[in-house]
Amino acid sequence: MTGIKKVTVLGTGVLGSQIAFQTAYSGFDVSVYDISPDILDQARKRFAELAAIYEKEVPGATGGKAAQTVGRIALYSDLAEAVADADLVIEAAPEVLKIKREIYEKLGQIAPAKTIFATNSSTLLPSEIKDFTGRPGRFVALHFANSIWKFNTAEVMGTADTDPAIFDAVVGFASDIGMVPIPIRKEKAGYVLNSLLVPFLNAAADLAAGGYAEPEDVDKVWRIATGAPMGPFQIYDIIGLNTPYNILSNGDAHAQKIAAWMKENYIDKGKLGVSTGAGFYTYPKPD
Repeated sequence: MTGIKKVTVLGTGVLGSQIAFQTAYSGFDVSVYDISPDILDQARKRFAELAAIYEKEVPGATGGKAAQTVGRIALYSDLAEAVADADLVIEAAPEVLKIKREIYEKLGQIAPAKTIFATNSSTLLPSEIKDFTGRPGRFVALHFANSIWKFNTAEVMGTADTDPAIFDAVVGFASDIGMVPIPIRKEKAGYVLNSLLVPFLNAAADLAAGGYAEPEDVDKVWRIATGAPMGPFQIYDIIGLNTPYNILSNGDAHAQKIAAWMKENYIDKGKLGVSTGAGFYTYPKPD
């Protein structure tokens, strides 16, 4: 037993909403926090969409279980109320170090002493954040893959200060919500998944931004030549372009040039991926 019963998810974007839904679906008491009632209204729509997806794709989700999950997620625009009795807080804020540090400075002051903190950061090291939590011994990274109900890995990575019992509790929690826990024994930016995925996606963006090939042709050659079900730009659209853009923006000069291309040609035009109906492809039926 992990002792974790009440979970709060901070951030209701693509992955934050999935983490919250999967956790509630697995029987945990779940609350979510985001910065405004308008954003929470969008989260409600995401939860309803997830319920429909679960009914189609997850064995055992029919018969009302997925639909009932939506009603068991409490939504808050007040951070203190959202974390008032949380055993575990999973932060899924934008991939910007300054934002995450500011969140943990507030969180460390208002969350109960019992609360474990976990960041879902895709690439940042937990040691870059730990000193802002006020409780480095109770802080880990807990990284999920997109489409959590299908690609159900949960990478767990601590710092030199993380209490081993806390690390083990989070590994156990990941298993309890239907994930396959992947313990990371040393700090590594990008964990296992993104250490492989991010360079792959960046290489694809470099080809398109440099004018070497169109995104759909990059995807075609990857699918045909490797047998992969998706190409890199299809993956970008599923992830959503904001997170890759933030990662590129914090890279070297060449990465920042690619970020500028992505912003000008896609993000500034509202093409953020599947969630907005358009990214590198249009949805719901891309060519």
